Amino acid sequence: MGMKVLTDSAETVWKSLNGLLCVYKPADVSCNNVCKTIAYKITSELNHMNCRQPIDYVSIEGDPSKHLTVIRRPNLADHPLVVGERYHPDDVRCTWSSFLGFNTSGVLLLGLQNGTKTAFYIRMSKLMRAYRIKGKLGRATDNFYKDGKVVEKTTYKFIKRHHLDGLLASMQSAHQKKMFELCGVELQSQTAYDLAIQGPIRPADSKIPVIYGIKCVHFDSPDFIIEVHCINEYETYLKTLIHEIGIKLRSTANCTGIQCIRHSYFDLDKALLRKHWTLQSIVTNLEQCSNVINEHQNLIRQDSVTLQ
Repeated sequence: MGMKVLTDSAETVWKSLNGLLCVYKPADVSCNNVCKTIAYKITSELNHMNCRQPIDYVSIEGDPSKHLTVIRRPNLADHPLVVGERYHPDDVRCTWSSFLGFNTSGVLLLGLQNGTKTAFYIRMSKLMRAYRIKGKLGRATDNFYKDGKVVEKTTYKFIKRHHLDGLLASMQSAHQKKMFELCGVELQSQTAYDLAIQGPIRPADSKIPVIYGIKCVHFDSPDFIIEVHCINEYETYLKTLIHEIGIKLRSTANCTGIQCIRHSYFDLDKALLRKHWTLQSIVTNLEQCSNVINEHQNLIRQDSVTLQ
């Protein structure tokens, strides 16, 4: 598939640009900017390939009562110098399957051309995502992020790793208990067990964030990193989570970085770095993502429990 980009015509490659694309979104870059950059990279490389030649202009000349001659001339109205490049970024349909905030980096799934339908189905399927969130103890900001105005400073040296581990365990337990309470079942009942074995319980309201797992993966006071597995999350919620952790530890904390490390079956290993956003790599990645979807048929349509 890789050599196909180098040997085939631009038209053939253009027709193959359909499917799901997995890229690594840098921090402090919007999803919209990522889509525009991908579209520009695709079209600029396509225009340097073997594109369609201008269509000849055909005219019939001569005296109709005597002899007519069919003449073919170069059609200047179809020349790239007149009408522009054959491929334009606006021709590329690109949309994200799940939005990542401006300050968030990591795995971002994009739908290209007909793949926008797949991206929409993934968005509606409420697939689980995993994040690595960095926090810093000792200060609080007005926007819960490192670039905000500092509104409070506190001591933090009394906080140890086991304090944070215990708090995160209780937070995870509280979220799991809340999910079953919304179902109207007892946590220790057989009904709760039957629901659990069917898969992750998902809320009917897509605006309700649900945490399935949360743990500390690094602690070097005042800095720490937690890993969160959740759905229906958004950037401000994840920043607020760090702020909440600081308060419950009887101190303060602010978020210093958010990284999405996995979206369902798509992880960092499958995400294209910005330096690899080339036509060659994009076509290869489209094929790899297609293989992932074919391998896991339940990726988009899952038999999951929905909270009513």
